[in-house]
Amino acid sequence: MSKAIAKHAAQQQKLMDSFVELIAEAIDDKSPYTGGHCHRVPELGLMLANIASKDTSPYFKDFTIEDQDRQREFKLAAWLHDCGKITTPEHVVDKGSKLETSYNRIHEIRTRFEIIWRDIELEYYQNLIEQPSNIEELVTQLKQRQKSLAEDFMFVAKCNIGGEEMHQDEIDRLHQIAQVTWVRHFDARVGLSPIEERRLTTIDAVLPVTEKLIDDKPEHKISWERIPNYDAKFNITLQPPELQNNQGELYNLSIRRGTLNKEERYRINEHTVSTIKILEGLPFPPELANVPRFASTHHETLKGTGYPRGLSDKDLTIGERILVIADIFEALTADDRPYKKAKSLSSALSIMKNMAENDHIDKKVFNLFLSSNTHLNYAKQYLLESQVEDVDIEQFLIRDA
Repeated sequence: MSKAIAKHAAQQQKLMDSFVELIAEAIDDKSPYTGGHCHRVPELGLMLANIASKDTSPYFKDFTIEDQDRQREFKLAAWLHDCGKITTPEHVVDKGSKLETSYNRIHEIRTRFEIIWRDIELEYYQNLIEQPSNIEELVTQLKQRQKSLAEDFMFVAKCNIGGEEMHQDEIDRLHQIAQVTWVRHFDARVGLSPIEERRLTTIDAVLPVTEKLIDDKPEHKISWERIPNYDAKFNITLQPPELQNNQGELYNLSIRRGTLNKEERYRINEHTVSTIKILEGLPFPPELANVPRFASTHHETLKGTGYPRGLSDKDLTIGERILVIADIFEALTADDRPYKKAKSLSSALSIMKNMAENDHIDKKVFNLFLSSNTHLNYAKQYLLESQVEDVDIEQFLIRDA
């Protein structure tokens, strides 16, 4: 009977582990751009956790995953760390440019530039009919105006990419370009879905209508259908913004860094809350009791500026700090994200050193990550050959750790 019970327990454990991995794979499959994140983070996390577990220094002496239950607990938490992303809108997770919603709206703005280009040509020909003797001057004006228009569009298109941080003078230029007007002759109130009709609060004047080249309209502001309200028992400090989203063209193009506006950033960050709600609702056995906690703290910082609970140094265990390192390093070096290019090994470590010095991540865990060559072992297995450089870890180690 004891053998039968042990066999049944092993089968149940295997079933649960397989189910957890299936959930992680489903989340990765949800987006074509995060194909391996939920697989790579556990791999890297376990690499570092096994090193920390064997480390004899005072800092790591109380951390161990040598016990089978503790290792399984850590592994399951790592596999489930992003399970809350099942609730995150796909177009937000995959947002690769500032104007992207379900598609890249730069094409709409390009079309308006095309209209203005043709209006300039029409004006040229009208002037030419009236002033045939001024053809040279009119041609010069035509070329200058079209050249300026082309330069303006290239600038707007560059702003849409969301690479380097935008400076105030660039935002000022963007606002200046936005004031250029074009004429719309077709009714913008037709062909809409019911929800789009409800958002259309402005009524067009008699057509044609003069509009701005780039604009923030009332219908771009999408109100919450249901404002998030978190159960007090979860101690969530993450606060929802006033709007569910703001699709304003100028508003999004003016994002200073990256491609997400503050409303979309909240929806991304909220996946940690969903992780808590999902996992806290499951009846984990005592030996796996910390899975919900470990899985939901990989965006917390040592100085209390993280989310979703605003935890700090005194609240975070070694295991949780290890998963923070694993999640960040994987994200920096992954080559399957639509909104950024993969960082080289040295670039990723430089960023993480800065994060460690600013108490975003744990200095001692980061030093162990380097001194144990975990960064290199992972890189050789999962990074592109072009990303893996010979790096001197001495330049990245934190001396006052």
